[in-house]
Amino acid sequence: MSRPENVKWVDGLRGLASVLVISTHITRGFFLDLMKPTSEVEAPPKLFQYPFLRVLTQGRIGVAIFALVTGYVCALKPIRQIRAGDRNAMFNGVSKSAFRRVPRLILPTAIATTITWFFCQFGVFQVAEKADSWWLNFSAPRMTPYIGEAIYSLLLEMIMTWSRGWNMYDHHTWTMLPLLKSSMLVFIFLFAAAYCKTRYRIMVELGLFVYFYVSNDSTFGMLSFFGVFLSDLSQDPTHQSWCNARKWPGRLVTPIFFVLGLYLASYPEAEPGWMPWSKAMEDWSHYIFPRENDTPRFYTAIGLIFIALGIHFSNAAKSFLSSKYLLWLGKHSFAVYLLHGSLLRSILAWMYFGVHLPKDITVEGGGIEPGPPLQICGRFQFWALLPVWLGIVYLSAFYWTKYVDPWCARTTERLVKYVFEEPQMDLGAEKRLLPQ
Repeated sequence: MSRPENVKWVDGLRGLASVLVISTHITRGFFLDLMKPTSEVEAPPKLFQYPFLRVLTQGRIGVAIFALVTGYVCALKPIRQIRAGDRNAMFNGVSKSAFRRVPRLILPTAIATTITWFFCQFGVFQVAEKADSWWLNFSAPRMTPYIGEAIYSLLLEMIMTWSRGWNMYDHHTWTMLPLLKSSMLVFIFLFAAAYCKTRYRIMVELGLFVYFYVSNDSTFGMLSFFGVFLSDLSQDPTHQSWCNARKWPGRLVTPIFFVLGLYLASYPEAEPGWMPWSKAMEDWSHYIFPRENDTPRFYTAIGLIFIALGIHFSNAAKSFLSSKYLLWLGKHSFAVYLLHGSLLRSILAWMYFGVHLPKDITVEGGGIEPGPPLQICGRFQFWALLPVWLGIVYLSAFYWTKYVDPWCARTTERLVKYVFEEPQMDLGAEKRLLPQ
């Protein structure tokens, strides 16, 4: 039996991902031109428009990390049990994990949506709706004038979250549906490959990775099964012995993979033809990616794969990601993901644009037009208030993790206890039923 893999670094990586998601939404709300390689044709790029640094503000890699971590964590214990020959325990564990996955995602998402919906009906997001920011205007939910329509809207958006990947009250919850689907595909794979020999199971994992690559599912399908592959590889005794006996992969391969991965993940979301480095990447994409692809997400996925391999070969990188500060961020990452969007469109919008709405303008003929958009505050106020808002986000996430998340966990366990029957220890019957 292989030595259990230390997964603390995965929690630290998840914490970094949540910070990057906040970063991308702040960038979209207030610095949208940073999504381009330069603000104008032939203009010099700003600091965070350069390769490598733009990964921090572009933030697209955050969602990709969640997808990879989903595959890695969902497969970790089952693969350990398969390698130990304890397949019956694996079947029982995967069955319950697949069942738990549904309420553990749906319950907190529904609670967060309900809270956002409630405050929306009191006009909390109207400042964001009137602000001089395209992304805030687009993402701010609108009030519903009548209570019946409002309740119908809430129920509809909850259903749409899990059927269409769309939620008017929390736009960023679009990731919940593909993450749920990805985890279920991983669980199905684990059932199907339980009796495969190790080398063929790994071949299937890589085959599914290639399948989702050619299917244009560059984030959730491709990265989830790369996470499964990495989880399997990290528990292989031969590979572990090879890595433990050599220091050069962590010293040589890891830096190369980090640089290459961050460069690839730097591909801009808009106007790649405005700078030579991004224009070259755009040209390469026609040869290495399928047709009609989402090129920015493909480059982010491939970049993250190199970064993940770099972490895999480096004990120093794992130790860094296992620091208590990153583990704290990882512990609160799901709560931060659920709460930060609504707090950005409410409290941060008030901090930056004020709380007074512009008055409508009466035009000739008696018509009414919206007043001018609210203008953002000065730079000093912007940067002085941002840490205050971040403190509010993480304080809210702390209490969510302390009270709401445990309630969701207890409710899920009560459902598991109610739905599942205890396995019978009739080994003879199991031997007759299971394939030999």
